[in-house]
Amino acid sequence: MEKKRLIVIGGGAAGFFCAINAARMNTGLQVTILEKTSKLLSKVKVSGGGRCNVTHAKFDIIEMSKCYPRGQNFVKRTFHQFFTTDTIQWFEKRGVKIKAEKDGRMFPDTDSSQTIIDCLMKEANLYRVEIRMNAEVKELAVDNLQFAIQVANNPLLIADFVVLATGGYPKATMFDWLKNLGHSFSEPVPSLFTFNLPKHPITALMGVSVEKARVKIAGTKLMEEGPVLITHWGLSGPAILRLSAWGARELSVKSYEFKVHINWMPEYNEQGLKEVFIQARSIQSTKKINNYNLGNLPNRLWQFLLEASGVKDDMRFADLPAKIENVLIKNLVDYVVEVKGKTTFKEEFVTSGGVNLSEVDANTMMSKKHPNLFFAGEVLDVDGITGGFNFQHAWTSGWVAANTIAQTLCL
Repeated sequence: MEKKRLIVIGGGAAGFFCAINAARMNTGLQVTILEKTSKLLSKVKVSGGGRCNVTHAKFDIIEMSKCYPRGQNFVKRTFHQFFTTDTIQWFEKRGVKIKAEKDGRMFPDTDSSQTIIDCLMKEANLYRVEIRMNAEVKELAVDNLQFAIQVANNPLLIADFVVLATGGYPKATMFDWLKNLGHSFSEPVPSLFTFNLPKHPITALMGVSVEKARVKIAGTKLMEEGPVLITHWGLSGPAILRLSAWGARELSVKSYEFKVHINWMPEYNEQGLKEVFIQARSIQSTKKINNYNLGNLPNRLWQFLLEASGVKDDMRFADLPAKIENVLIKNLVDYVVEVKGKTTFKEEFVTSGGVNLSEVDANTMMSKKHPNLFFAGEVLDVDGITGGFNFQHAWTSGWVAANTIAQTLCL
């Protein structure tokens, strides 16, 4: 009997996972991946600083779903089929042990993304998944319950099943080749980006990391607490990236120009810190302020904030004028910077926006407009905060689509 053909458009995490699982679950499928670039699994390669943040150590579906600014209700349903525990087991069954770090991020125990790539490639070879590189799809049409796919400079391909796993598109016009399918799309905007502070003196502290700071965006309800990294262009780190995810649409409307309030010592407010200074004046009166790092902040940041507040090198607590003390307290618990612009990393950043979820069945990942057309990964209007959540959505949606296709052939 002639094999049915599945074509997966996109060779990223979601598309690859879908292809290898579909081929494994049903040997009656001929599976082909079309990747428009010369790179497979490029985000897997660079994620987590080259270690691959596979998933996150959350094992409650409701709690996990709260980490998706867009698509919470959608992932609540998909996670019932393939969740964090399933991801860990899937890789461990194939010899890749997954470990959790203190902050919940999970990595292969080799600390190398190549381990994940090698595992996925081995499965592709084992189940004879065909991979075509530099295969950019120009047109996708539905014809009599089959799909006609026009790849640049290639003959027309015919498929019985198609999975769209193209990743996120940064521009709405890039969805144009899909519009003939009748699907609608949420306007794409960047998510998981860092904040630019052009010419701000704090950028001289590039490389300084604060383990726990509270960051709030003025005029919004957006607030996050966590690690903040100072870079040569501005602010980064998990707290900033999470803010950018929750505020993706709101910050886009502001054209990425807004004020940020930073509390470097989130266990204190102004009044609480005032009392610490009163105590320090009493007990540490002869101590030089620059030698008494109140919040155990990185020393370079402490010295920077002292200088910015007008505290001289030899100043003791007994000599500290009330006016300068107030400025220092303000800088420690409410340091204000003006953000002008963002920085995104081509390989790592995530797009907020994509195929509208009302048009996709979360139980099957199938289009509600065309039978046997499926979606997986970032092409959908689902995106998570930083920490392995976007990869979990990729594995889950890819697996659900694969399982649906494999089951369809068994009927």
